[in-house]
Amino acid sequence: MVEKQGYYGTGRRKTSTARVYLKPGKGVITINDSSIDQYFGRETARMIVRQPLVATKLQDRFDVFVTVVGGGMSGQAGAIRHGIARALVKFDEEGSSGGETITTTSSSGEGGALTLRKVLRQGGHLTRDPREVERKKVGKHKARKGTQYSKR
Repeated sequence: MVEKQGYYGTGRRKTSTARVYLKPGKGVITINDSSIDQYFGRETARMIVRQPLVATKLQDRFDVFVTVVGGGMSGQAGAIRHGIARALVKFDEEGSSGGETITTTSSSGEGGALTLRKVLRQGGHLTRDPREVERKKVGKHKARKGTQYSKR
C-alpha cells in the first residue's frame, strides 16, 4: 500500500488506531492536522512517538502524517509508534533506499549490519501491545471489585 512516494503503516494500542504515512522530507510530524507539540502536551508522549525514528537514525529523512482515532493520549502515542515502525519496515522492504542498513558495534567490538526490521524488533517497536481494558462484570462494581462485605 505504498502511497505516492510514501510508505503506510497501521498501528494499534489499547482502543486507539493510527494510520501513518511516511514521505521523504525533513522530519516534520503532523498528527490530525496539528504539529506533534500542539497535539501532545506531555514530553513523554512525544518521545514515545519518535522512538522508532530515533532507533533507526531516520528522524530527519521522513515527514510523518498521522490520522489517529480512539483511546487517550497514552494509547494514541503507542499506536502512532507502532504505525511508524511498520511503515519503516515497508520502506526497508521496498528497497528504495538501496538496502538501508545500520552499522552497529556489539560489546565485543564486532561490527555488523542490521536491517531496520531487526533494529525495530530489538527495540520492541514492532510488537503490538495486546493489553486491553477488562470488561465490567454483572454484579460487580468494576471488572473484579465486588461489593463490600457487611457483617450487620
